[in-house]
Amino acid sequence: MIEAGGFIPVTKQCSLLSIPRSTAYYAAKGESEENQELMRRIDELYTENPAWGSRKIRDRLRLEGHQVNRKRVQRLMRLMAIEAIYPKRDMSRPDPKAGIYPYLLRGLEISHANQVWCADITYIRLKHGFVYLCAILDWYSRKVLSWELSTTMDKHFCIAALERAMRVYGVPAIFNTDQGAQFTSPSFTGVLKDVDVRISMDGKNRAIDNIVVERFWRSLKYEEVYLKDYADVNECRLLISSYIANYNSFRPHQSLDHVVPDTVYESGLRNLVDETDHANFLKNVS
Repeated sequence: MIEAGGFIPVTKQCSLLSIPRSTAYYAAKGESEENQELMRRIDELYTENPAWGSRKIRDRLRLEGHQVNRKRVQRLMRLMAIEAIYPKRDMSRPDPKAGIYPYLLRGLEISHANQVWCADITYIRLKHGFVYLCAILDWYSRKVLSWELSTTMDKHFCIAALERAMRVYGVPAIFNTDQGAQFTSPSFTGVLKDVDVRISMDGKNRAIDNIVVERFWRSLKYEEVYLKDYADVNECRLLISSYIANYNSFRPHQSLDHVVPDTVYESGLRNLVDETDHANFLKNVS
């Protein structure tokens, strides 16, 4: 918003915005190399052991020779947007002001494509730094419909991924996410409400409620991210794009009877057409 060397002096711009001049010259410091290395290891430990909290991760890091305390591990885990997965008291009673929605998938038979979509965010490490990845998947076929990278944990890249998925694939009946601030924001939920999509959200600390995305993260990290050392965001985007294209169209999935998601998605759309035709037929007969 502040432009140095523009028509209006920086001092005047700061005065108009009611902010101190020092703010205009402030450049955020990135994490140190040591912290980035810790974050990489925390990511690996958490991917392998999602029930581990800051205490257990701290203990494991200490056994590996890192001099860290719990407070430091907690801060890095918050920065990475991860926390241990385990039941907590009163987890079924979220603050109604937070924009939390009920979980709609329990006991639901998911029989066709575009019946349920799901989304989540994960940490992706770079050679120097890190980014966040938001992905949207079709639950029935496991197909990755859309994804976006961002250097910050804001809502805008999640909204961009959602809007792209809907432009290309239409809209789902139900959209499921966790209770993260990006997904509970009125800007994000408003996109879904505008097209009458039912909103579903995981219970607090229940990654199994969004298991389709969690399994994708595990595959992505073990088969791609942990094998590479992305030089920068551009290389990260290029190689993840290649992996996702392969994941959708070439890599057989055991959970899909060794068929690729693209094939299952197209077949799942035919199931939807068949079910709709059958329902219309019964309606007309009656």
